[in-house]
Amino acid sequence: MYDIAVVGGEVEVNMTLTSPGCPAGPMITNDAYKVIRALDGVQDVNIEIVWEPYWTPEKMDPKVRALMGL
Repeated sequence: MYDIAVVGGEVEVNMTLTSPGCPAGPMITNDAYKVIRALDGVQDVNIEIVWEPYWTPEKMDPKVRALMGL
């Protein structure tokens, strides 16, 4: 997730995936929507998939990257 804006009960999220062809993309965005929508006070959620900046493994937490051997 690159940016999250909350205005009243509306949440706007800009996020990316590991690649444009990520097979888990629909599942990831659907799960994010469900979790955010379930938060108290949230009335609507809009998730925008963006490709800039492009995702690279360097964006991962160093501890997670080390666990994955990257």
